[in-house]
Amino acid sequence: MTTLPVRPPYTDAELAALYPSYLELQQVQILLRHGERTPISSRFKTTGLATYWPYCEAANRFKDVVLTADGKWDIMYWRRQMETVDANNGPNPGRSSKGSVDNICEPGELTDLGRQTTLALGQRIRRLYVDQLHFLPSHLTPETQGAIYLRSTPIQRALESTQQAFTGLYPATARSANLPPQPIVKRAMWEETLFPNEGGCPRFAELARAFADRTAQLYNDSPEMRLLNQRIGKYMPKESAVVKVDSHPRLSGIMDSINATRAHGDANDTRLPSEFYEKEVVAGVDRICTEEWFVGYQESNEYRKLGIGGLVGDLTQSMVERAQQGERKADKSDEAFALSLSGCHDTTIAATLTALGGFDVRKDHWPNFTSNIAFELFRRKTGPNTPSTAPIASSNPPWWSSLFPSLTALVTSSSAKSTSSARTPLAELSPIGKSKLHDYYVRLRYNDTPVSLPYCAQPGNHLEGDETFCTLAAFKEAADSFTPKNWRQECRVGLGEPAVKSPVERPPGVVNGL
Repeated sequence: MTTLPVRPPYTDAELAALYPSYLELQQVQILLRHGERTPISSRFKTTGLATYWPYCEAANRFKDVVLTADGKWDIMYWRRQMETVDANNGPNPGRSSKGSVDNICEPGELTDLGRQTTLALGQRIRRLYVDQLHFLPSHLTPETQGAIYLRSTPIQRALESTQQAFTGLYPATARSANLPPQPIVKRAMWEETLFPNEGGCPRFAELARAFADRTAQLYNDSPEMRLLNQRIGKYMPKESAVVKVDSHPRLSGIMDSINATRAHGDANDTRLPSEFYEKEVVAGVDRICTEEWFVGYQESNEYRKLGIGGLVGDLTQSMVERAQQGERKADKSDEAFALSLSGCHDTTIAATLTALGGFDVRKDHWPNFTSNIAFELFRRKTGPNTPSTAPIASSNPPWWSSLFPSLTALVTSSSAKSTSSARTPLAELSPIGKSKLHDYYVRLRYNDTPVSLPYCAQPGNHLEGDETFCTLAAFKEAADSFTPKNWRQECRVGLGEPAVKSPVERPPGVVNGL
């Protein structure tokens, strides 16, 4: 299934190991992929796969703010119905696979199942950070509302998933009656960095096309693709007739249909033929598409910077700002948020992990629906028996220079500026600015499992005895290497220049067959 398998809540023993008593949790930032949805496009209709799916009861329960004649605001309740065009170009009511005109999902829409799983994710977040760790307030009031920061991409399924997760975290019974509406922050599409934004970043669009074209050269005539054609090629449209990375539909589009149908059970009318779900087919499609979309983050610092660097810079800035505030105050009224929820996409999750070295595109799998990354910021308590950071080891050139090439220049820069801005690279921070990061640690948990990052695993860059606790300084140093100074400007630099080396060779570790 492409629904995220949910593990039970942490036991007391697991909790004690994951959250040692000598570390105090300071801030949590969660990136969450939206829940289950319908396919982005209608494909494989000749196989019997329905165009309209009957899994969106929300379509009967919409409401919007309207202005009345007396200048007051009111709520209009309405339900959505779809319309299609028949063979004679005339209008016909759109009907779902069950023949109904209600509950119809639009392409790419969050389904009832997707709402359930993102609600459940919010409940799990509450269980951990409210019930077990007592990090967040149990009830939201006007005084504590600022502890929660909500953000979403402009895409509706991400917004709705954020709303569902927040509802799980703070249901109506945990919100005071006088609580103002909870803000949800959005950006205009051309400024959005909460996902790799090809539409808003022309140079990144060039890079993405180049790596996609390279993947097509690598795999279109490969044994892996021949196997896929043997199993599902007969279902391709006549105008395409063959499965390729760049066929029509593209291999990533085929994966989209496979994953959406797998997530929604065994109903025949929203199911593809059985060959699409064979183990070798699912594995082959996942393997090639994951490389196509994310290998650039492993191989190109420019790709990292323009694709996801803006978001990683935002996440790091929030942690640095929190550290600069010092010890948590009793009322927390003037502090940065304690927990953020950001509704985003599969491309956000895998891109962020890959850019930081925590995801291997040739081993790891495409993120499931509701996959999430928790960026946890800790402060070390002072006192005896408290583990410390190991001595910093030196190397010339650093081992990580190939993974973070621009980081070498930052570290060795002799023209450091005296500034304490949270966005300023570590190498340019004043001694006072750097000192404020001492005793702070960052840990990533991907789907509830701590992630070990290669840069943080080096001596001096983590809490002694646990490589998953990266020093904030080391994490910032790694993030600085691919955080753009001005994303919108840099998105227009280098247009037309080559993006990848050619000719290409099959990458190491690829096996013949699946």
